[in-house]
Amino acid sequence: MSQTPPRTPLLEAEDLHTWFELRRFGFVRIGHVRAVDGVDFALYPGESAAFVGESGCGKSTLARTLLGLHPPTRGQVRIEGRPLLSRMGRKARLEHCARIGFVQQDPYGALPPFMSIRQILSEPLRIHGTTSRSEREARIQQALTEVNLRPAADFLPKFPHMLSGGQQQRVVIARALLLAPALLIADEPVSMLDASVRVEVLRLLRNVQRERQLSLAFITHDLSTVRHFADRIFVMYAGKIVESAPVDALLDTPHHPYTRALIDAIADVDADNALSERAIPTGEPPSLVHPPTGCRFHPRCPEFMAGICDVQVPTMQPVAHQHAAACHLYDKPKEP
Repeated sequence: MSQTPPRTPLLEAEDLHTWFELRRFGFVRIGHVRAVDGVDFALYPGESAAFVGESGCGKSTLARTLLGLHPPTRGQVRIEGRPLLSRMGRKARLEHCARIGFVQQDPYGALPPFMSIRQILSEPLRIHGTTSRSEREARIQQALTEVNLRPAADFLPKFPHMLSGGQQQRVVIARALLLAPALLIADEPVSMLDASVRVEVLRLLRNVQRERQLSLAFITHDLSTVRHFADRIFVMYAGKIVESAPVDALLDTPHHPYTRALIDAIADVDADNALSERAIPTGEPPSLVHPPTGCRFHPRCPEFMAGICDVQVPTMQPVAHQHAAACHLYDKPKEP
């Protein structure tokens, strides 16, 4: 009986650290901000994964490290089996940029205000060697049509300030798709948009991802939307992944106390439920310069165990099928 060959990850992070050096007076080293501090995960072809967590947990730094904008301090990123080098020549960087599309959080800041939509979308094609003007025009019109900016020819001469926020974000998505990437990284792509257009943009991203069979890494703090477009969720806290699982399993049966707190914090349209007592932890996220010893969530954890949680760093443990959590509640008993 033949066995199904194992899938090869499109994107892998192995013991990934991204630290930023702190200096006083510009030259005295006083420490590091441990924005990403030991992250491991794999993303497979055609898979959509959401990275969630409160502000300051390291999500956006992780995205920029995967893009090659921040060099890893330690560890490795591999894309299609090839390591992402901390120092890349022009050719290697162009190849890397062509394989990954980036959808920024703020469309107002992502689009140059002094360039027309035609110029904005022509630039990446020109940089990557598409010298034919007619070919550039055809690919640009195809991308605009794909993101539902129709007729595309009407948008080409316009400048970003002439478009609505939702239209600007569609241009950002079109730009990310121009080079036919294998991976799309979207960093809070709807947080700057009106609520009325957020669902449209999220649905557009999901449809494009499915039609093109792209891998999608979605950075967000909003757990209320991820069920509709993600296959898997990675929960981050203080620079680490603390829980990972298929989306339905994690949202229906969260295991890590922090994940449960995130789900309890989701807004509820029912006023009675919104005012009810929930298990939302008090306190602030920890310092990434001087993180707590042991489990980084222990100062806020309602299930804190003294002498364990504040001493030992938890490792990811399987808690169900394809479901793992970094919590001492699930530590396996040591064999005598």
